Amino acid sequence: MLAFEGVSFSYPGAPRPALEDINLTLSPGEFMVVMGPNGSGKSTLVRLANGLLRPTKGRVVVEGLDTRAEDQLPRIRPLVGMVFQDPDNQLVAATVEEDVAFGPENLGLPREVIRERVERALSTLGLTELRQRPPHRLSGGQKQRAALAGILAMEPRYILLDEATAMLDPGSREEVWGLLSFLCREKGLGIMLVSHQPEEAVLADKVVLLHEGRILQEGEPREIFSRPEELKPLGLEAPAATVLAGRLARRGLPLPPGLLTPGEVARALRDLAGKGPSAPRKKAGRGRRG
Repeated sequence: MLAFEGVSFSYPGAPRPALEDINLTLSPGEFMVVMGPNGSGKSTLVRLANGLLRPTKGRVVVEGLDTRAEDQLPRIRPLVGMVFQDPDNQLVAATVEEDVAFGPENLGLPREVIRERVERALSTLGLTELRQRPPHRLSGGQKQRAALAGILAMEPRYILLDEATAMLDPGSREEVWGLLSFLCREKGLGIMLVSHQPEEAVLADKVVLLHEGRILQEGEPREIFSRPEELKPLGLEAPAATVLAGRLARRGLPLPPGLLTPGEVARALRDLAGKGPSAPRKKAGRGRRG
């Protein structure tokens, strides 16, 4: 488990803490989305999770290892992979294959182990055919897949993504969403995704709303987005399907609360149509008598 226990953090010279009294857990196989306005502490939270920053107060524990202990950081870093907004900052080698191998090589693993990990990561993320391509010749979605493959080759327990889909077009964004869901559900990785996209939060087991360095709300997506009026002061919105369902409900359609996806809205509308007034039956004509 990755746990924040009473964590506060202050940057030198800042007028207030970037994070204050954070208590939060992420388990392997759990998908968490962290949302909040700019300056709410989202990026600081991610950087505390693998020891890039150390808590001013409280502690962050990764699989029983305390990030405050300098001698434990070499064991913590491979467990917690990070993907940032701009993949160009993470892709450093001449080819995709070499870049994926970079992390395991830094761990000092045997060559055969590195080769196996690279093959597995490339296959999992659909990059086998692109292994010899220079990273700068990849599309935005392919670059993020390559960055994820480099993390996956380290065999982490958790992957943290700081606005990692913000620069992608809608098609590439959905591609990355699908991969993250696969890594979480099928591979058992804990995923923490920092995002401004409410549609991404629909994927989550848990949504965390940060405001001015504190946890304002924490719960399942259906619970969080059932109160859209509480999101507006944070500059956030509910998913588009939820907003549409709310508008239809205000116009008199008896839709159930908490609809999150276009599919759920469509099914609810079909159910309503099926419950509509039945068409009048024609009376059976009398047969002729012979």
